[in-house]
Amino acid sequence: MPPEATPLALIPLPAELKRQAGEFVLTPETVIVTDEPNRPNAAYLRELLAPPTGFPLPIQADAAAGRSAIHVIAGEAAGPEGYILSVSPYGVAITAPQPSGVFYGVQTLRQLLPVDIERRAPAANPAWRVPCVAIRDAPRFPWRGFMLDEARHFHGKAEVLRLLDLMALHKLNIFHWHLTDDQGWRIEIARYPRLAEIGSRRSGTAHSMLGRPDHMPHGGFYTQADIREVVAYAARRQITVVPEIEMPGHALAALAAYPALSCTGGPFEVAGRFGIMQDILCAGKEPVFAFLQGVLDEVVTLFPAPFVHIGGDEAPKARWRRCPDCQRRIREEGLADEVELQGYLTDRVAAYLAGHGRRIVGWNEMLHGRLAPDAIIQYWLRDREAVIEAIRGGRDVVVSAYLSTYLDHGYSLTPLNKAYQFEPVFPELGAGDAAHVLGIEAPLWTEWVPNRGRLDYQAFPRLSAYAETGWSPREQKNLGDFRQRLAAFLPRLDALGVRYASLSEVEPSWLNRRLGAFTIALPQTRVAS
Repeated sequence: MPPEATPLALIPLPAELKRQAGEFVLTPETVIVTDEPNRPNAAYLRELLAPPTGFPLPIQADAAAGRSAIHVIAGEAAGPEGYILSVSPYGVAITAPQPSGVFYGVQTLRQLLPVDIERRAPAANPAWRVPCVAIRDAPRFPWRGFMLDEARHFHGKAEVLRLLDLMALHKLNIFHWHLTDDQGWRIEIARYPRLAEIGSRRSGTAHSMLGRPDHMPHGGFYTQADIREVVAYAARRQITVVPEIEMPGHALAALAAYPALSCTGGPFEVAGRFGIMQDILCAGKEPVFAFLQGVLDEVVTLFPAPFVHIGGDEAPKARWRRCPDCQRRIREEGLADEVELQGYLTDRVAAYLAGHGRRIVGWNEMLHGRLAPDAIIQYWLRDREAVIEAIRGGRDVVVSAYLSTYLDHGYSLTPLNKAYQFEPVFPELGAGDAAHVLGIEAPLWTEWVPNRGRLDYQAFPRLSAYAETGWSPREQKNLGDFRQRLAAFLPRLDALGVRYASLSEVEPSWLNRRLGAFTIALPQTRVAS
């Protein structure tokens, strides 16, 4: 078989790819040619290539005729994130109308190079060869996301930076950072220091749904300096960081720090077990809204993204039904019940964030009739018909279907083939309405993910499958072809130190799949840290 007929280990699959005869060889004489808008992309490319090759790869504005060069410059392509990549024996050219497109072209070039390019130290590769190709590429969806829950288990800045690098490799562009929940508050808020002092630490952690917490303290939070570093690191990789500050439910860590924000006054402890807690923020007390606004003032300063996720899921109303403040609020605002009271809280927060140039994002329990028209719904479970009707009415939606995209689920429940074949656009939607499906996001909840080994095992290689769904044209997706490319792609993850699940584990036997229907998100501890 001629070299140009062998499949390329590219994930996600480009929209248009033509193999051509020949190769480009990277040498010590190769230069990187760029323009001013793409100088950061050129610097990023040199950071990728220089350590393993040992080549100087100077960055300059032009190259002498006949000089081996990689061009990363502005040019025509399809859409704001699209790019054109051309590789000939004489050089490489990546062009795009926006720096984001050039960056994605750099990732494709990276994947065309030998796996040793991923090593951050000199590699004994005799020739850094790139097959000749002509690629025109652009993503299918503008929202290609990964969510990390750090409230349940805190992983730390180094781990987040590593994950951002892996997202960049896969052309994922939304990092949804779940920073607050019942089990921990992970973001420093200067105006409310007890959130970090008290809300970020719990006395123990349960290791099963019915078990009691152990006596091993767990904690950690991100300083504002940490967050600025993460946001800047992500931006250089064309990744938008979307913070999630849960409200009104999943707020026990905040209530442990400031019990007066509850309906009962507490006292409370940061939760050491997992599930849905009855104590939530009191929607009847005006100081609660002052608290939320104070927190969000600092959040919008730290995160320049146009989105703030406010959660909105799993908020029990039992405390509100017995709370005189909440009942008074219902009467005074002419609300029908406690469900409408949550809508009232959501609307006030949405209006406040709109004043700061932000759109709210929330889980689909947030959806109600008066919700701000630009609010984005993240669909995960239940109320499917209501979400479809909202899309038909012009509502933007991100799809994270619980039984198809949750990375914390075992491979018996969500094997690789199921992950790859999931389609985020509801079949009931026409072409015009489908445009309101912004894309796909794969959440990783960390109740049973305490360390890097478990995290890698749960996320990969399924995140590779979701990345292809988010990027590649639907009509080009092919499971057999993906499996073949993935097998050749996994050594790249090996070189990056990713401890992924093996291909024999990600598609279990028929019996295990049947048993998996009864084992949703059970604790798994066999992967060491």
